[in-house]
Amino acid sequence: MSNRILMTGVGAYLPEKIITNYDLAQWVDTSDEWIKQRTGIAQRHMVADGELTSDLAINAANEALNHAGVAASDIDLIVVATTTPDDTFPSTATKVQHKLGANKAFAFDVQAVCAGFVYALSVAESMMIAQKATKALVIGAESFTKLLDWNDRGTCVLFGDGAGAVVLEAEEAPDNFGILASSLHSDGAYRDILYVDGGPSVNGEVGHVRMEGQDVFRHAVDKLASVMQEVLDQAGISADEVDWLVPHQANIRIINGMQRKFGLSSERVVRTVDKHANTSAASIPLALSQAVHDGRIQPGDLLALEAIGGGLAWGGALVRFGRP
Repeated sequence: MSNRILMTGVGAYLPEKIITNYDLAQWVDTSDEWIKQRTGIAQRHMVADGELTSDLAINAANEALNHAGVAASDIDLIVVATTTPDDTFPSTATKVQHKLGANKAFAFDVQAVCAGFVYALSVAESMMIAQKATKALVIGAESFTKLLDWNDRGTCVLFGDGAGAVVLEAEEAPDNFGILASSLHSDGAYRDILYVDGGPSVNGEVGHVRMEGQDVFRHAVDKLASVMQEVLDQAGISADEVDWLVPHQANIRIINGMQRKFGLSSERVVRTVDKHANTSAASIPLALSQAVHDGRIQPGDLLALEAIGGGLAWGGALVRFGRP
């Protein structure tokens, strides 16, 4: 037994509005068949007018707190992973902290685009190991449709909005529970294959997503396979011991590629890309929450998490879920 960082609760929130592939085909040159064949996506959720990223985060956080049986007032760290903050400043995390009533928590945002949740999870774990916090909320939340050029069929069909959250608690537990390993990487040389063409110091505008899809796909499978092998090696665990792969939900072909590389059966991979599309930093905790709440993922299950996004930034983590 030792002090471990346990994942004790999960939660999610999706905006009510749903945009199907058939809806998109009404205003952009695309079709349901074209989108499904290339991405596996059938629909995505979209924020309502006046609905903010912080609103999504708060709803997901409340569900995660309820699931863990933890009061917001007991949380002492909040990390929000987002590329679509409410404001340039202050951080979205501070708005979440205030509205939740987590008055003793310190809070900040992490920006690593689609890899944001894995980054935020690793940052929170490190701060808890350093005894800066004992109970933490890690949230991935995005209003990603705000960044889309609705005339660009190569990007506007890919993304959606939503939020997912997890509660972390530092407790005495067996060494094979909690966060077992994590690894983070970035390489700014590939900035131009996935970026937004705006920003405060560039042109003072929010901008739109621009992507070289084939280049991103090529890097994704290789880099994700490499980082997952790193965390397996760190933990001294083989791929066949993994109960569930909970991947970033970017593209069904990337997810299937990872499944094949690690020799996992389809039944051991959580897929939500068809219903959620790519929700960037929210996609892993959204998928995780769905699989926990529908009963697939059980306490004690070993989870492999991985994601890659603009930067390029990528990472992976191994987590044995719940309490012993």
